[in-house]
Amino acid sequence: MLSRRKMLRMLAALPLVGGMAGTGLVKKVSGPAAKNSAYRRDYFTELGVRRFINGRGTITTLSGSLMPPEVIEAINYASNQFVNLIELNEKVDRRIAEMLNCEDAHVTAGAASAIQLATAAAVTGLDREKMRQIPNIPGSQPEVIMPKNHRIYEQQLTACGVKLVEADGPEEMEQAINENTVLGFYFNASPHKSISKEDFVSIGKKYNVPTFNDAAADVPPVENLFKYIEMGFDIVTFSGGKGIRGPQSAGLLFGRKDLIEAARLNHSPYGSIGRGMKVNKEEVLGMMVALELYLEKDHDREWKMWESWVDRIAAAAGSVPSVETEKYVPEIANHVPHLRITWDQNRVRISPSDVRENLQKGHPSIEVFGGQDYLEMNVFMMKPEEVGIVARRIREVLEQAV
Repeated sequence: MLSRRKMLRMLAALPLVGGMAGTGLVKKVSGPAAKNSAYRRDYFTELGVRRFINGRGTITTLSGSLMPPEVIEAINYASNQFVNLIELNEKVDRRIAEMLNCEDAHVTAGAASAIQLATAAAVTGLDREKMRQIPNIPGSQPEVIMPKNHRIYEQQLTACGVKLVEADGPEEMEQAINENTVLGFYFNASPHKSISKEDFVSIGKKYNVPTFNDAAADVPPVENLFKYIEMGFDIVTFSGGKGIRGPQSAGLLFGRKDLIEAARLNHSPYGSIGRGMKVNKEEVLGMMVALELYLEKDHDREWKMWESWVDRIAAAAGSVPSVETEKYVPEIANHVPHLRITWDQNRVRISPSDVRENLQKGHPSIEVFGGQDYLEMNVFMMKPEEVGIVARRIREVLEQAV
């Protein structure tokens, strides 16, 4: 009998398809993957991983957004060549800073990574000795101040050895700032606004405390990429894998030059606290190209397309007795056309939660969201050919319950 090692050697020597087809490890591509002849294997089917139509938006646990072909091309281009990563970071960062009209920028391993790197930058500055010591820097514990109820991803902050201080209103913020305050942190999408962005920035400048805005999910609109630096925030972060449609494991940190330089030195490939947040050359280049595409696209045309998609789904759902639809746009974070669907459950005898489960478990699987009395969705992560499918499936599920 052949040993496992000998068998693997024999299989490795055979052509991929011919040598493995009989083992059942290669499956014919079907479903969405079949439309692209470049796919020889349907990996998700092999692994038993569910694919779905995304009606929920740029949710990290649902793999964010999909990258355009140009970004994939940049990733493939970079994957076949060696470059010096420090040099690539510097050149790409400079290009991104030019596109965003700011002093400096850096590609991070997502927005949460940017939070930690920005905090590290505020703690260490350009002091290499402090970079080696963080988070255990001798002396008084550095502090990060934030509005009350803005404690999100706080471990990215506290990993740098800082104490978190919450302030309920501008006066309390001014009273809490002291010689240990190194950074002001603001969560852009927080519904709690005891301190306005403008007051937060103003107080930071008054006491020489740099201010940081976490705006991870807050494009569209495209104007937000420029708005917060122009408002006076020293540094800002956006996720790369949400509305910008770059790599899901990349993000943007940009703003004041000295802070960005300190963040870069605290990041991989340097041996500081950010060493484990490695961003490879493929993601660095892909992030740059994604930003180029995002800034160049016709945003008004895209918005009108999304509205027409929402109208199409609303019309299908609204054809069912007692069903009512409402279009709305969230103020911030996934700021795109949404659809809310309600119905008289005495006439359409199914709950919104059961509709969601039915859509999720159907074929194709569809992810939406909502509450006890309503169904909600957005369309900006859908492909054009998926809109009709969603419209038909929602109408069918509701009709069957009449």
